[in-house]
Amino acid sequence: MSQNIEIEFKNMLTQEEFQLLTIHFKIEPKQFKKQINHYFDTNSFTLKEKGSALRIREKESWFEMTLKQPAQQGLLETNQILTPIQAEEALSTGKLPDGVVKDAVSELIKDTEPLLFFGSLTTVRAEIEYKEGLLVLDHSYYLNTEDYELEYEVTNESAGYEVFSRLLEDLKIPIRPTDNKIKRFYLKKYNLLQE
Repeated sequence: MSQNIEIEFKNMLTQEEFQLLTIHFKIEPKQFKKQINHYFDTNSFTLKEKGSALRIREKESWFEMTLKQPAQQGLLETNQILTPIQAEEALSTGKLPDGVVKDAVSELIKDTEPLLFFGSLTTVRAEIEYKEGLLVLDHSYYLNTEDYELEYEVTNESAGYEVFSRLLEDLKIPIRPTDNKIKRFYLKKYNLLQE
C-alpha cells in the first residue's frame, strides 16, 4: 500500500537511558541496522510551513521516498520505492520520479518552486514488537550532532499512549518534548548557519 496513517510517540533519551533500554529489552548489537534519511524542501520551506516533510530513506541498496502530511489522527504517509538511479537523480537535481509521492507533493507546492536536497541524517535503529506496537530505539548522527530517541508506533492512539507512558514511568525515564528528526535536523542546520 502506498499510503498509511502513522501514529507514534517519541521521547528523547540520554545515552545512559538508551543503554538501559538496550539491556532491558535484551537488544543485541546485530539487531541495530543503519539507515540514512535524505531531506528535501523548497528554498522557502513550503513543505515545512504546511506541516509536511519529504525524505528518501536509504537502507543498504534499498530506497523509499516518503511524504508525511498532517492527518486527522497521526500523519498520512505516502510511500514509493525508488531504484538507486531514481534516488541519485532526486538527490542531485531535486527532481522527483513520477509516481504517487510526486503527485502528492505537487498538490502542496507550485511547479515554479523547485525542490532542494538539504542534507542527510544517519540513524542506527533497532525495532522490537512490544504490547500491540513497535518499539524503536534510534541513535542518530547529523551535522556534528548525535542524539538518542525512543519511538513507539501503534494503531490505537489512546492505548499506545498508555503503554508508552507506563514504560517510561517504570524505567524512570522523564517525558521530554521531542521534535521529529527532520525538525531536529533543520533546527541544527539553521543554528549552524547562524553561527
